[in-house]
Amino acid sequence: MSDSNKTNSESKIEKETSNFIDNKDIGFSGNLAKTFIHSPLSPLLFIAMMAVGIWGLIATPRQEDPQISVPMVDIFFPAPGLSSNEVASQLIDPFEKALSEIPNIKHIYSASDREYGIITIQFKVGESMGPSIVQVHSKIQSNLDLLPKGIDPPKVKPKEVDDVPSVTLTLWSEDIEDDQLRILGVSVLQHLKQVPLTGAGFVNGGRSQQMRIEILPERLSGFGVSPGQIVHAVQTANTGHTVGSIEMDNKFMYVESGGYLSKVSDLKQLVVGQHQGTPVFLRDVAKITLGPEETKEMVTFSTGFASDHEKSVRNAPAVTIALAKQRGSNGVTVVNNILNEVEELKGYLIPSNVHVEVTRNYGLSANNKVNDLLFKLFVATSAVTLLVWFSLGIKPSIVVLLTIPVVLVATVFVAMLMGYTIDRVSLFALIFSIGFLVDNAIVIVENIYRRWLMAGNMDTAVAVDAVREVGNPTVLATYTVVAALIPMGFVSGMMGPYMEPIPALGSVAMVLSLLAALIFAPWLAMRIIPSMDNLRAMEVRDEKIDAKMDVFFRKVIISMIENKVMGRGFLLGLIVSFVAAMYMFYNTAVPVKMLPFDDKANFSIVIDMPDGTALPATANFTNRIANKLTNIEEIIATQNYIGTAQPFDFNGLVRHYYLRQFPWQAEIAIQLTDKTTRDRTSHEIASAVREELQTIVAAEGVSITVVEMPPGPPVLQTVVAEIHGPDAATRRQVADDITQMFKESERISDVDNLMRSSMETWRFEINREKASRQGISVETINQHLAMVMGEFEVTTIFNSMISEPTHVVLGIPIEKRSNLNRLGDLPIMTMDQRTIPLSELGKFVKVKRDPIIFHKDLRNVEFVVGDAVGRLGAPIYAMLDVEKIMAEKGYITPDGVELRSGEYTGAPATDKVSGIEWSGEWTVTYETFRDMGMAFGVALIAIYMLVVWVFGNFTIPAIIMSPIPLTLLGIVPGHWLLGAEFTATSMIGWIALAGIIVRNSILMVDFTTNSFRGGMPLIDSVILSAKSRTRPILITALALVLGSAVILSDPIFQGMAISLLFGVFVSTLLTLIVIPLGCISAGEQAFLKHNSSK
Repeated sequence: MSDSNKTNSESKIEKETSNFIDNKDIGFSGNLAKTFIHSPLSPLLFIAMMAVGIWGLIATPRQEDPQISVPMVDIFFPAPGLSSNEVASQLIDPFEKALSEIPNIKHIYSASDREYGIITIQFKVGESMGPSIVQVHSKIQSNLDLLPKGIDPPKVKPKEVDDVPSVTLTLWSEDIEDDQLRILGVSVLQHLKQVPLTGAGFVNGGRSQQMRIEILPERLSGFGVSPGQIVHAVQTANTGHTVGSIEMDNKFMYVESGGYLSKVSDLKQLVVGQHQGTPVFLRDVAKITLGPEETKEMVTFSTGFASDHEKSVRNAPAVTIALAKQRGSNGVTVVNNILNEVEELKGYLIPSNVHVEVTRNYGLSANNKVNDLLFKLFVATSAVTLLVWFSLGIKPSIVVLLTIPVVLVATVFVAMLMGYTIDRVSLFALIFSIGFLVDNAIVIVENIYRRWLMAGNMDTAVAVDAVREVGNPTVLATYTVVAALIPMGFVSGMMGPYMEPIPALGSVAMVLSLLAALIFAPWLAMRIIPSMDNLRAMEVRDEKIDAKMDVFFRKVIISMIENKVMGRGFLLGLIVSFVAAMYMFYNTAVPVKMLPFDDKANFSIVIDMPDGTALPATANFTNRIANKLTNIEEIIATQNYIGTAQPFDFNGLVRHYYLRQFPWQAEIAIQLTDKTTRDRTSHEIASAVREELQTIVAAEGVSITVVEMPPGPPVLQTVVAEIHGPDAATRRQVADDITQMFKESERISDVDNLMRSSMETWRFEINREKASRQGISVETINQHLAMVMGEFEVTTIFNSMISEPTHVVLGIPIEKRSNLNRLGDLPIMTMDQRTIPLSELGKFVKVKRDPIIFHKDLRNVEFVVGDAVGRLGAPIYAMLDVEKIMAEKGYITPDGVELRSGEYTGAPATDKVSGIEWSGEWTVTYETFRDMGMAFGVALIAIYMLVVWVFGNFTIPAIIMSPIPLTLLGIVPGHWLLGAEFTATSMIGWIALAGIIVRNSILMVDFTTNSFRGGMPLIDSVILSAKSRTRPILITALALVLGSAVILSDPIFQGMAISLLFGVFVSTLLTLIVIPLGCISAGEQAFLKHNSSK
């Protein structure tokens, strides 16, 4: 065809279309179709949306989980010499009151111990870290007058999720000691920080280099030299700076003076005093060495059963390099760049006898998760396309297939503009949206074909009117789905931002799919046109199906209308089925839980020895535990962190594991094989390990917690009882009693409390009278003891070859320091330069260490913690079991309170009597389901108002929404059938399903209304609507089933998949019966009112 003929033909089509349509009110959808059905802008808009969508897919950062802003600020208060009670009353209490005035704070926690206190401010989720820090600093600075005299200002250390390391590298060797590994690790970290977009980094493990001055009290006493003189001599010798400048020989030159100590020999030559007219050198009274510091922490590496190393490695010295990414950067790209840089450093900086193990790789896990979900997205799209092909034919399936990717990639582009990342939650939003978004195109294309058959030709006017006919109810139906999704975006707490991409991107995808169905589907349908013979063949097939469906619907519906007993029996059956479904929650056939555990590549074991346990004893016990793991076939490697913490993850950030630094604390980090290569999930492996370790725990009296990365927001532990009471003794006794009840419960494991166990301390009691007679102050005695007992840092040696500072440390050798009687000869300098032995100024006595005082929201509290285990792994079942034990024991608190249950929704009203607040995972569960329930209520109201607005009465909307409860008839049994827990994602699926079911109901009722308005009897209109809309409704339902089926295997989103799959299947079948029955029961008057309103 020539261009002129083509132009004339298109002009004729446009003219015919305009003449036909101008006489009709075609509404929004018809006008949109009319505008774009032959517009050259349509393909350009299609290409543009695909282009920006693909760019968004490439440019949007990838990570495993959504980025959540949870600002937490730790404030450390030094308080030398103060007891825990004094720290609490003089420091923590005043500053808690002041800091609580800062807006948007979720909770304020504090811990007061001897000589220090910590306040932790947890801001509400979504608050920005920058303004939060500014407010904290401002409040502290304006209240510094609250500090007692002699107390230094507190240190503020903020922490947020961006500080969590994205990659950890463990350097280990069987040939190199840990101090050299630390030097290497710090140097490697310095190089890795050169990689763009890297965030905070640190090195765990290894001993730092020190220049040690080991003094002997006897020699000090013999030469009459005090530790203070040594400190003064070293500090004054280690100084140098520019003192001025001169001009000489027409040149300008600076004048420098002094210099810094750099070698052991420099210190040996220092004169520290005079004895009998002879200078006393430092070498005369001390041994000076350059080497590693005393062992305060240990990090070791061991291979596991699944390791690919040629030989087994046990407890090799190791250090771990941890590196985070910057906020908003692509985690996959940053981690890959870091690992590429490490490969470049091998052989150049990292010697061949040092091995590098990647012990955490969030980039890999994020990329695998994203790629897996993208593949599932492709599978779901293909399955839906095949479904449409089978149902409507090849050409309709092509039309639908072309609309799906443009909507999906355009949604990704909008997600990037909205600040979302490509993560598992946002991709799940797209996957579960596939079943929704194809429906619009299916309804439009199917109705265009139907109208072409009725008209006997395939002209544009008929296509536009076909869009008009179903377009407006499709717009309304789309709005109802959006109305169901949007309220979920307002869920509070950590779970809200975590799941926010689902309602946000689901709504975007629905709106874009509507526009694609009204713009691209008609344009494509006019160009990918099946022959009229094919349409008639399809019509013949459909007529056979319609005839059978007509017989079915008339038999079922009319029988129920005419036979009251059958109709009432059907209604009663629905009610009984609904009650039975609800009863499955009550009898725990379907357990309720926040979220199930995901299948991760690692977990850890946290060990708490009795307070005061020495580092070697902790190391021995940790090694015993680690040896128990050697025969577990899924373990690749383990790292022991003794006296220090492993690099924290999001869970460790919230639990403050990064503060674990005492000799009696340890962690074992465990890496597993890839989940595709093992039969057991990480949760099953962790549960088996927990079970195996119980015998050791019971025998040793040690607290062990098997820690898995929680699938949702992290908490202190899954089951937490916060004990309130009138005084410390009562609270601690109740906490001990509740701890015992936790241990008696079969549904709780890893039980502990945060109270300090009995711990002894040595205290030097000064005879103030003797000290004052000798002219020696208490401060002088304290300083001298600190110089020899506490790793006193005298000064710093500057070494350009080492990235860390090398401190000059003064002290008594540890083997001599352990015998306090040896310190009796320690000389203390008087004001008139005499020395007095320490033994003449006081004595060492053994005392109990002060207990730690905990506050939450300015109230005294004790914490009892545990993990819910077993089939009923939700905290509510464990809590109820503990309350059952309370009742069986008839438990009465020391202050006479018959304690039978705790508070579920907040702290007890008063602290005048004992009480319990349940928190932990329960608080997150309660807040999430509460807010989702409210969101569901808001969604139902919004949907009802939309439908009332369109249909003009109250009866028809009630009929349209009546199938919503029927979704539970599929959802709850579906969870029971698959042995799944009803989770927060199940709830999301249920809420979304309400919009889908209403959407189907709207299409049926609108068709019934139009037929009735055309003069057809109501019953015939209902039957015609049922059989005409059954096919597109079933196609939509099957599309949703196929889209949901691909995410059934995901542990987190399995609940959503079950809700959508079983819910839509059962409720759709029932809707095809309930809606016709409801329309007939409402009578003609309801439709006449609708008719007159129109």
